[in-house]
Amino acid sequence: MASAPEVIVGGSAPKTVPLNCISLSEPDITKSVSLLKQACQDSGFFYVIDHGIDQDLMEEVFRQSQKFFDLPLHEKMKLLQNKKHRGYTPFLAQTSDPGNQTSGDYKEGYYIGIEVPEDDLNAEKPFYGSNLWPTTDILPGWKEIMEQYHKESLRVAKAVARIIALALNLDVGFFDKPEMLGEPIASLRLLHYGGKVSCPEKGVFGAGAHSDYGLITLLATDDVMGLQICKDKDARPQVWEYVAPVSGGFIVNLGDLLERWSNGIFRSTMHRVLLDGRERYSIAYFADPSHDCLIECLPTCKSEADPPKFPPVTCAAYMLQKLQDAYADASIYSKHQP
Repeated sequence: MASAPEVIVGGSAPKTVPLNCISLSEPDITKSVSLLKQACQDSGFFYVIDHGIDQDLMEEVFRQSQKFFDLPLHEKMKLLQNKKHRGYTPFLAQTSDPGNQTSGDYKEGYYIGIEVPEDDLNAEKPFYGSNLWPTTDILPGWKEIMEQYHKESLRVAKAVARIIALALNLDVGFFDKPEMLGEPIASLRLLHYGGKVSCPEKGVFGAGAHSDYGLITLLATDDVMGLQICKDKDARPQVWEYVAPVSGGFIVNLGDLLERWSNGIFRSTMHRVLLDGRERYSIAYFADPSHDCLIECLPTCKSEADPPKFPPVTCAAYMLQKLQDAYADASIYSKHQP
């Protein structure tokens, strides 16, 4: 068991925010619960190590991700993101912070969900369906590697969710129910940030400021610094702090739905990506509840003095609205040069 994460910080790197580190092989569950609860109340971000995913597999996913993004644009555009939110998103296609960006995010991505056969009743729902895959003559073995990593990441997400449940004074298996992570909307997203220098003053970002939409996100990154978080989005001026990459581990953050579930006790924190001119690769895994899961204040998170702050909403309805906002300008798909 590793005692601490090896955060990767270059000699001239900016100051980074300290984050709690959760080891999934820690035998003292009360220690993990305490560390996680503090992190969720403070910043909504923490590290996870000792997760059991083979390092060789993680490195191979990064290699295969780069191979895909190195393909000619016309090949990638054959796999353009569909209505099921699977496939390729070009540079500038997404605008994470429309109010403060002069253009879309300087990143391209590729969504991979849980495979749902077309004859399955769930296939009619917005986030369920078949994935888009590069042909085997172009990227042999690519599909199998991504499916393996997807499966392993869901296992890790469920393990983290069990600690979160205990931190919220719930049964350890609360999030394992079929309507939650038992039948999840779980998406793997490969990300490539182009060699563009960000300029917040001019509204130019690798990814504009946003919070994630769902339950939790597992983020693996290369060693290029770029991720920033803002603990207090209402502060003026806002204070942005870098999060250092962690070798072999995950940066984990909470999504909006968990903030709603916990009545604001746990935080879905604003974050963004600033680029320094270097290319950057990361792999995000979004572990979200099932399509029809109703998100309403947990009984352990409300009282007469602290009634529910958010109205009930289904997972799909909330996430669809957020995605529609982020991809509001469909014409942006033609502006695909970084």
